[in-house]
Amino acid sequence: MRSITPPQETPFYIPAVGSTSRPRRTLKANDTFAVVDSHGDIGASSGDPDGIFNNDTRYLSRLELTINDLEPLLLGSNVRDDNTMLTVDLTNPDVYVRDRLVLPKDTVHIVRTSFVWQENFYTRFSIRNHGIQRITLSLSFAFSNDFADIFEVRGMRRAKRGRQRAAIAEGNDVYLFYEGLDGIERSTSLRFDPQPDQIGASQAQYSLTLAPHERRSIFLSVKCNGKPGDPPAHFFKGMALASRAFRKDRSEAIAIGTSSDVFNQILARSLSDLRMLTTETVNGNYPYAGIPWYSTTFGRDGIITALQMLWCMPRLARGVLARLAALQAKTVDPLNDAEPGKILHEMRNGEMARLREVPFGLYYGSVDATPLFVLLAGEYFGRTGDAQTIRTLWPNIEAALAWIDGHSALDGDGFLRHSRDNKEGLANQGWKDSFDSVFHADGRLAEGSIALAEVQAYVYAAKRSIAKAARHLGFSELAAQLESDAEELFLRFEKAFWCEDIGTYVIALDGDGEPCKVRTSNAGHVLFGGLAAPDRAKRVVDGLMSPRFFSGWGIRTVAAGESRYNPMSYHNGSIWPHDNSLIAVGMARYGLKTAACDVFEAISGAASYMDFRRLPELFCGFRRQKSQGPTLYPVACSPQAWASGAPFAMLQACIGLEFQPELNRIRLTDPMLPPFLDMLILRNIELGEAMIDFALYRYGENVSLQILRNPSGLEVSVSHLQAPNS
Repeated sequence: MRSITPPQETPFYIPAVGSTSRPRRTLKANDTFAVVDSHGDIGASSGDPDGIFNNDTRYLSRLELTINDLEPLLLGSNVRDDNTMLTVDLTNPDVYVRDRLVLPKDTVHIVRTSFVWQENFYTRFSIRNHGIQRITLSLSFAFSNDFADIFEVRGMRRAKRGRQRAAIAEGNDVYLFYEGLDGIERSTSLRFDPQPDQIGASQAQYSLTLAPHERRSIFLSVKCNGKPGDPPAHFFKGMALASRAFRKDRSEAIAIGTSSDVFNQILARSLSDLRMLTTETVNGNYPYAGIPWYSTTFGRDGIITALQMLWCMPRLARGVLARLAALQAKTVDPLNDAEPGKILHEMRNGEMARLREVPFGLYYGSVDATPLFVLLAGEYFGRTGDAQTIRTLWPNIEAALAWIDGHSALDGDGFLRHSRDNKEGLANQGWKDSFDSVFHADGRLAEGSIALAEVQAYVYAAKRSIAKAARHLGFSELAAQLESDAEELFLRFEKAFWCEDIGTYVIALDGDGEPCKVRTSNAGHVLFGGLAAPDRAKRVVDGLMSPRFFSGWGIRTVAAGESRYNPMSYHNGSIWPHDNSLIAVGMARYGLKTAACDVFEAISGAASYMDFRRLPELFCGFRRQKSQGPTLYPVACSPQAWASGAPFAMLQACIGLEFQPELNRIRLTDPMLPPFLDMLILRNIELGEAMIDFALYRYGENVSLQILRNPSGLEVSVSHLQAPNS
């Protein structure tokens, strides 16, 4: 593994060490995921971080198949639409012995079928002779492991590592061991079935003789923390268990159909990615942030994903709220930036986190996760009317509000600011957490305790939303206070953050109260939170849809022409689908549906060019060119939870779908379909115990509603509001 020492300012930078010579494929089940190449191999080609991972540790770093010591030829490689299985079709190259062709290419067909279940990676190799003569061939499997922490895989160097014990090979099994510096022994077991002709600490080999059209199968299972006497389930049993769990997960799930086959594929892939990323935790289901770097609990990412999916998957929000409540900080711990009431930023279970070589074991270094947690609780109640869950969470909500108010009171203007207690932690603690993502117009980095524009909007939205739940629970005085706090924040914010010079809201106030007069997408989040004055909201949207921001593939994080603008950067000019989805929701909130639909079309158009129609974490902000797709960002996570949730959030925003559980009513406000959709069918939309199916049809500028199924007699209404033209 090549190690990179990143710049001093970016200790958790993810380096791009080279181009990928084979495309990568991803499989995941709960806390275990696998990144393999298009051949199904691990570590056989340069590029992405291959491996089988569990709880931030790599349990296999190499697995390479050869035929007579030669690389097989790839015929095809496909992940199933539901992400449950990878199928790779391989064949043999021409095999020569002393310049004589002994096995012509395309004689042997190998179907390599892989899936992940629990802590196991299963593969079946089905080998068939399609020739007319008996053949003999050798199949070899080379394997090894480094037990690298995920941060080592990302490029961080360690002064010292634990000790790898000698591998043990017994019959069908090989065991690899690592004694970590944290005192934990980690192990990997590989089981081959049938028993190989030769097996050792790093290779297993079969010598096969196949009659014409004869088929043979070889099974391989790799188990994280596998130990002698603890064999994995057989391939077919594991497949049956995985299939049963998947069918259970899909029962009564939302189903969406449209007039666009391409968009149907985008939605199907996004939904499958979310299902794959969603992990069963002790507190409930939680959407892990992304693969490979962020396959763990992230507070901000999980909350935003739950908000994006709240209209169609409300149970996901309940799991997110429960887990983050359980992990909410209760004491002061400067090393983890923890303070009572704060909501988790990130948690890690690897060796480096346990040893505090990285500060992310339970790390609370985000300023926005806490108000977003309160916002999700309020929106969940508004969506479901589930007062019991909110009542259970109320001590956590009060603690979060106390933290918000306590820190806001430290600022003379009453804004929520961030600064790190641990110098090894993140310098910027909003969603744009690169070291250079908050800056002044002349390029100077913002210093000191920073008040981000979008964080104030999250606080405003959170207090307004949770006030409704507080009033329902009988806390009338608190509800009135929350609403009063929100209105006061609105007045202070407009005065401090609006900048006439740039025609939008500044990204932040630095530690000296100086505004960072830079045009950024953060202003779109102000619309998302409802904190913008209506006349200024229209100006913000006009700016976001101008060529400086809008590339044709979406809205850039930073406008072209700003001092640190770079369309290839992580946060200073790239395009993030989740960012665009929140902006589109904000546009729709102010009645600017045409702009929201334009953003929706742009992001969907970008997805149509992506591998598997999958939206990645981000892509480059270059201008859209005719007959060309968007430019990818080299180390973006794919899949990524909040990128997968983006199409669903934008769809809800455009059709204006709202829920009123207290009235047993669903309302569509100013429904609008983007030009690429003529029809939308939604099935299994739930409100309480009821389900409903309905369809929308576009006729020019108008949309009509048709109820397809409504056994419980839910009320469905369409309303139209006066709004500024967009």
